[in-house]
Amino acid sequence: MFKTVLFPVDMSTESQQVASTVLELVKLHQSRLIVLSVVEPSPEEQTPPSRQTSPEAVAELLAQAKERFSSAGINTETLEREGQPAFIICDVADEINADLIVMGCRGVGLIEEVQEDSVAARVINLSPCPVLIVP
Repeated sequence: MFKTVLFPVDMSTESQQVASTVLELVKLHQSRLIVLSVVEPSPEEQTPPSRQTSPEAVAELLAQAKERFSSAGINTETLEREGQPAFIICDVADEINADLIVMGCRGVGLIEEVQEDSVAARVINLSPCPVLIVP
């Protein structure tokens, strides 16, 4: 059913917690797994820059994710892109013909005032395929 699963990761604990769900899902459906991390552009006024704006930190995050899935017997492809996370996630899902995007959420998208700041809410609205949000 889910031939290709896209798993966007970042430095959050929520993202790390979703990995076990992704592992089970990919094994169950024998899916192709693509792990994506987005290097966010660093705002000029942000000092020090966040870790997600560091290409080196993102590369390390992807290496750790690949190792985690590989140790469970899952062949994993990794992608690193730069830009606004929600747009990049949806663009990559379209490029790879993803059947499902699985991602975590911090819960801020549930509050109407900050919904436009939620990556998960934006992905849900823009995605070319189904999105599974794991709380």
